[in-house]
Amino acid sequence: MEPAALIALTLLIGALILLVAVAVSKRKGELSEQVEQKEVSVEENVAKSAPAKKQKAQQRPRKERVQQHTFTHPLLASSLKSHNSSVTCIDFSSNGKYLASCADDRTVRLWSTKDFMDRDHRCLRANVELDHATLVRFSPDSRAFITWLANGDTIRIFKMTKKEDGTFIFKANPEDFPQRHKANVINIGIAETGKFIMSASSDTTILVWDLKGEVLASINTNQMTNSYASISPCGRFIASCGFTPDVKVWEVCFAKSGEFKEVARAFDLKGHSAGVHSFAFSNDSRRMATVSKDGTWKLWDTDVEYKKQQDPYLLRTVPCKSSEGSRIALSPDARVVAVSSGCDIAMFNAATGELEEEFQGVHSEEINNMKFDINGRFLVSSGDRAIRVFHNATGYRAAIQDMQAMLKKASNEGMRLRLQQQIQDAQSALDTVLTGAGKD
Repeated sequence: MEPAALIALTLLIGALILLVAVAVSKRKGELSEQVEQKEVSVEENVAKSAPAKKQKAQQRPRKERVQQHTFTHPLLASSLKSHNSSVTCIDFSSNGKYLASCADDRTVRLWSTKDFMDRDHRCLRANVELDHATLVRFSPDSRAFITWLANGDTIRIFKMTKKEDGTFIFKANPEDFPQRHKANVINIGIAETGKFIMSASSDTTILVWDLKGEVLASINTNQMTNSYASISPCGRFIASCGFTPDVKVWEVCFAKSGEFKEVARAFDLKGHSAGVHSFAFSNDSRRMATVSKDGTWKLWDTDVEYKKQQDPYLLRTVPCKSSEGSRIALSPDARVVAVSSGCDIAMFNAATGELEEEFQGVHSEEINNMKFDINGRFLVSSGDRAIRVFHNATGYRAAIQDMQAMLKKASNEGMRLRLQQQIQDAQSALDTVLTGAGKD
């Protein structure tokens, strides 16, 4: 091949290689640009969607751990905190040794009242199998207790057997009571005589049972709805209140042979201008206290000859804060009235009507139970997982005032000396409460 032709061919091949290289380079540039555009587009989309995802994450409910409600007060003796969920009911044994509590955690717990002032509060636990109790009540001999089962809608009896080490074994009866109520049960009770059991529902029904689960009688309260019902401490009466502005009281009558006879209407407490939330008896059943939607509590003398048509006497009407679900407690000696409203408690001198103590924010939920112990030393309340135990300073003051009035009228030296000693003892106990309370 001639040199000129060889040079021309070499130049042509070089040009072709150059064109291919330029084309490949251009294509790579286009691809790179497209990739960059896609990356930018993805980044923009991510940037646009990020706030939305963040917003959705913020809207998602967070499961926060429930904190134990804290409460302090100079008169708070202790807080009992072993339950894992809200306490629904409390009850003192008639011998004064134990406090029973039940909760949604499927347990009934027994606390020793002598440990109330200790730093550690041990309790005994009874398990409620495949259910949980909403109500609990001690038997008169303090050797058993009854519960109302939330899912079973019935009464279950537990017997308590004491072991050598002082602890108890709890054994449920093999059979529960039959289902009879058609509405939510609001309270149960056992008569101190041991002759009958009561259960009351939120419609207008109260059932009277024997101890084996047979229905002895059914009471229609005719109050549109029942808000509260209970057996009197003497074991003779059943009372109820509700939508109407009065409290109705029946006597459960038995023959001398012990057989059930009838439920007879005894008397009514009439005087409120609106529905009654709750009521309470004194330990001897001679006094009753009521709290109403009308914003008052009333104290009544119920030691009357009702069979001769004698009506109870209204002793006192006192303004107070009340709300749906308010509870009232009357100390065993009828000297102190405690009224709950929401999460707060107010304590009054029953003789004067004077408001002496106010406890605010006692529980994180509405107070569902309040009771004085049988000696009147403590007021106990429930509403959340904790049970609050308060010193009854109002009761000490009222007792001192009563004894000072009696001292002025004392006719002989022996009586005066006894009263002076009792006043001194009560004052010493009050001073101890006021200076040493509040240790939780």
